[in-house]
Amino acid sequence: MLKILNSQSKTITGAAIILSGATLLSRFVGVVRDRVLAHYYGAGPVMDTYYAAFKIPDLIYSLLIVGALTAGFIPTFTKLLNEKDNNKRAWYLTNNLLNILGLSLLILCSLGIIFAPAINKIIAPGFHGESLARITSFSRIMFLSPIFLGISMIMGGVLQSLRRFVLYAIAPIFYNFGIIFGATILVRLIGENGLAWGVVLGAFVHCLIQLYGVKQVGWHFYFNFDIKDKDTNTVGKLMIPRTLGLAVTQLNQVVITMLASFLPAGSIAVYNYANNLQAVPVGVLAIPFALAIFPILSSAAVANDMPQFSNQLSGVIRQILFLIVPAAVLILLLRAQIVRVVLGSGQFDWNATINTANALAFFSLGLVGQALIPVFSRAFFALSNTKTPFVIGIISELISIIVALILMKPLGAAGLALASSIGVTVNLILLWISLRSKTKTLNESEILSLIFKISFASLIMGIIIQALKYPLAKLLDQQYFWGIFGQGAIAGTTGIVVYFFLCYILKVPEFMQLKDSFARRWLKLRNINTTEIIENKE
Repeated sequence: MLKILNSQSKTITGAAIILSGATLLSRFVGVVRDRVLAHYYGAGPVMDTYYAAFKIPDLIYSLLIVGALTAGFIPTFTKLLNEKDNNKRAWYLTNNLLNILGLSLLILCSLGIIFAPAINKIIAPGFHGESLARITSFSRIMFLSPIFLGISMIMGGVLQSLRRFVLYAIAPIFYNFGIIFGATILVRLIGENGLAWGVVLGAFVHCLIQLYGVKQVGWHFYFNFDIKDKDTNTVGKLMIPRTLGLAVTQLNQVVITMLASFLPAGSIAVYNYANNLQAVPVGVLAIPFALAIFPILSSAAVANDMPQFSNQLSGVIRQILFLIVPAAVLILLLRAQIVRVVLGSGQFDWNATINTANALAFFSLGLVGQALIPVFSRAFFALSNTKTPFVIGIISELISIIVALILMKPLGAAGLALASSIGVTVNLILLWISLRSKTKTLNESEILSLIFKISFASLIMGIIIQALKYPLAKLLDQQYFWGIFGQGAIAGTTGIVVYFFLCYILKVPEFMQLKDSFARRWLKLRNINTTEIIENKE
């Protein structure tokens, strides 16, 4: 088991399968988390303040950690690690960055705790009285979580660079367990603040998992704080535009929260519930490929092998499209069933179901953009170009905010979701055009051929699903959980089978590649089970 947890992935698709499997489990636990929260608190004032309280801690974490990790640390660490005669520099960089960012997080989070009341009046101007007091209490506790997550994600960057993805992928599972523990146990012991302490507990365990993984590959902590270090400065230069780009994205979420605070109670919760649901297919089907391809793109960029760069990137784009297009159709057609099955219990009433399903429908329209943007962004980072995604991010987020202002009154939280989908679609189009100008080709002819085939298969799949929904509704009692679950499961499973069957008939290469990769990994695991266990017994 320990060998599997610390194993190194040899291929992109194999790495993506590992990440997808772990991420699927993580997202399932995340769904359980949201169901627990919806059951106890529904879509009302408590969840509004809970989700709003995340915004500034998330902002700090994203700016200082995610920007450094994805744009600067992984490419720089990978380059240093490949210097066989001097790879000690890679570990020096890791500790130096860990200490510098750790101190920065400690200072910023301390300031956040002190000035939380003033900050929250800006974040949620529509909150007053009890809601404002609750968000302040929640956010002060949650300001501890970026410190643990910051340490954890630097360790995760090391694991990604070494292509040891399993521990990196399962850490979020324990983060969600912490939140569930807070909502079910800590709330009973210490009141509503247990929700926020559950977030901190989850972040702490997330950190421990990654620390264990990095210790196993040879990392040892020692204190060094050298702000003049050449490699650290390289990371800093690369992360600045990425950090600014993330700032734009995070500020967009802050603005969305500000706007939603003026909508009827529960609007922030509805938006976040729907956003979390649409993030499941992105996290399971797309992000693993983006994580798996990043070290390979970085290596190709360092070698200045642009044909290899374009071929690898194009292959991943096609794999993601093959998986995400039918997922978007499934979500659009089965949105009410998904919301009711996942969230529909306890305090989460029918009105909350309808509002969340409407928001989820509009989120599904931007699912392709949500899935491909992480890949395109990492392609730019591998080329040491963080400015272009930043500029494009500003344009798309401004468009999203303008559309949100127009749609929030007529459509409510669903209008905010539609504005988000429009923004990410614009972002994707501009990233594609810009990257193609640098790489000269992304093998568009192969991508267009795939799009034609999977669009046809998805259309037939959608017709089958829509045709099955209504007779199934008559056969299965829709007043009960199992009736709604059965309707969605039977219609959805039949649609997926039809989609894969048509892909097989149309000889879609991505389907065959995915099937073969599963087969190879299964055979590999069977070999481990039959040989290594015998050796251990001996």
